[in-house]
Amino acid sequence: QVQLVESGGGLVQAGGSLRLSCVASGRTFSTWVMGWFRQAPGKEREFVAAISWSAGRTYYADSVKGRFTISRDGAKMTVYLQMNSLNPEDTAVYSCAGSQGISSGWQYALKTMYNYWGQGTQVTVSS
Repeated sequence: QVQLVESGGGLVQAGGSLRLSCVASGRTFSTWVMGWFRQAPGKEREFVAAISWSAGRTYYADSVKGRFTISRDGAKMTVYLQMNSLNPEDTAVYSCAGSQGISSGWQYALKTMYNYWGQGTQVTVSS
């Protein structure tokens, strides 16, 4: 059974940084794509970043390019989201997701392509 467990959320002031972690278990993930999504109150869940587990190819939403970095550690079965220069608009519940079916770059941002989801971790950025 696949499990994705996030950690690292919290309260930070604008301009600060946080690093989120997502530990994956229950399967071999070498062919998977792992993504981070976020959902702010009253808004739809939106794509943040994604990484292919084997090649390490990355994709980012325009709103976080240059500020957020996604990476993975195969030995620890962990995907990270380093978030710098945070602003109040980044406040949301951040969720890790895994996909077995992504084959093209344009699919990375589609939440419907992801089969498995973690519970989420709250990130709050104060002004």
